[in-house]
Amino acid sequence: MGKIVRMISDDGTLTVMAADTADIVERAREIHKTTPVTTAALGRLLTAASFMGAVLKGRDDSVTIRLNGDGPAGSVIAAADSEGNVRGYVADPGVDLPKNEKGKLDVSGAVGKNGTLTVMKDLGLKEPYIGQVPIVSGEIAEDITNYYAVSEQIPTVCALGVLVSKEDRSVITAGGFIIQLLPTADDDTIDKVEACLQNVEPVTTMLAKGMTPEGICRAVLDGFPLQLLDEMHPAYVCTCSRERVEKALVSTGVEELEDMAKDEITKVNCHFCDKVYEFTPSEIRALISRAKQQ
Repeated sequence: MGKIVRMISDDGTLTVMAADTADIVERAREIHKTTPVTTAALGRLLTAASFMGAVLKGRDDSVTIRLNGDGPAGSVIAAADSEGNVRGYVADPGVDLPKNEKGKLDVSGAVGKNGTLTVMKDLGLKEPYIGQVPIVSGEIAEDITNYYAVSEQIPTVCALGVLVSKEDRSVITAGGFIIQLLPTADDDTIDKVEACLQNVEPVTTMLAKGMTPEGICRAVLDGFPLQLLDEMHPAYVCTCSRERVEKALVSTGVEELEDMAKDEITKVNCHFCDKVYEFTPSEIRALISRAKQQ
């Protein structure tokens, strides 16, 4: 199970969140059988979604982040609820690429540097909030930072990381931190934050040393006294169910369902957890009856 902490500076000028999401990302890797580079891409986006979900106000609120780049991995999607629980998938989890020029996993190469990052927040209103910005690097943390700056006008610093074992490709560490300035922040606060970040170690390095999310918050903002606001323990949680699949099938219409009823068995796979739901012809015909009543 993961862990997220949220803290605020004593002077009320900024908030900071940090997360350990290794268990979450490893669960995603097991489900989707991702390669190291797609594990890193999906893991970073899952962590970002968990951050966004953790600050939602309503119990039933949710957020979905979709990264549509021109890289070989295709779309990367992550969704979270208000407790930070997440789920996600990569369109092509089997993409594998050589290391980049820095000797690191080429997430940008897998995702692509051209395309869009879309954030959809379902806040229980008639219409969801949707914000969309161009991809700036494909490294994901920079794209999340750009989204906040452009779409929500919140000055933000975001760092995300996933460390994968060379031996068995399992996730060793994963997590991130996100710093956001509040309206009370002034130029002195910005200068102070920049000074704090000059010598900050990579997230995966801090986690590998055994640092906790709270410890990471204090390390990246060592010039600010911080107070703990709350902590959460998110997990990889899929919300699929047979009932939801049935509703989705009914929504395809009578004609599509009649075609399905001709098959010996109809199988529906959940993108998020890879669970397979099977329907017999008689069960499909029952759905046809429901579709005709709508």
